[in-house]
Amino acid sequence: MKRLLLLTVILLFPLLCHSQSDSLHYFSDAIKVDLKQYKRESAIAYRKGDFERGKFLFDSLVENRLTGTRFDEFVFKKVRGGKFKFSKEKKPIILITYASWCVTSPGEIPALNKLAKRYGRDVKFVVVFWNRRHDMKKIARKFNHNITVCYAHETYKNDESAIAAIKHTLGFPTSFYLDEDKNIVDIRRCGIKLSPKRTTYRKAYTLNYNSYLDGLSTIVLGKELVKETIAVK
Repeated sequence: MKRLLLLTVILLFPLLCHSQSDSLHYFSDAIKVDLKQYKRESAIAYRKGDFERGKFLFDSLVENRLTGTRFDEFVFKKVRGGKFKFSKEKKPIILITYASWCVTSPGEIPALNKLAKRYGRDVKFVVVFWNRRHDMKKIARKFNHNITVCYAHETYKNDESAIAAIKHTLGFPTSFYLDEDKNIVDIRRCGIKLSPKRTTYRKAYTLNYNSYLDGLSTIVLGKELVKETIAVK
């Protein structure tokens, strides 16, 4: 009897280990580790106005904890109807999270529209607003048909896991760069923060375009990506 029990444990042990490693491999599990410490130190940094320290903490969390993990099989409601399932998409994905009350950077949406039109065959562009549908319909119209615009809200029961894993951990606006297997290649803050008094629209648009293009270069491999240039008068 003891020998049979020992043999069973030996046979099952690799399966148990595989199951545990798979569970820890997902983004939603990885983000929980050290999250309290990250939030505490990040809050202190931004309260002191130490934005460099805040960026360092964010980048360190992404690089040391989140990069290489698998994005969860979230399902989001599309504003034009239907649902977007990450597990069904075969292309690399750029996921950008917003909220209707969070003002986008000047030129940011037009830059995304042009990128999606130019590289939509190579990568899936997805935007998620942390809003009810009627609260973000107006701003959703600003995105072209090459971008899948979705929404999620705390009052919708099926959105709880995504909101807990993404919105209430890293905040927004945030961009996620996923390879074709839905592994996280990079996570970045969105939008270029510039003084509107010193920056022309053309410059803001170009800086946003090139910033997102730099992120896309991590998941669109083997294709030459063309940067925008700022005209010098």
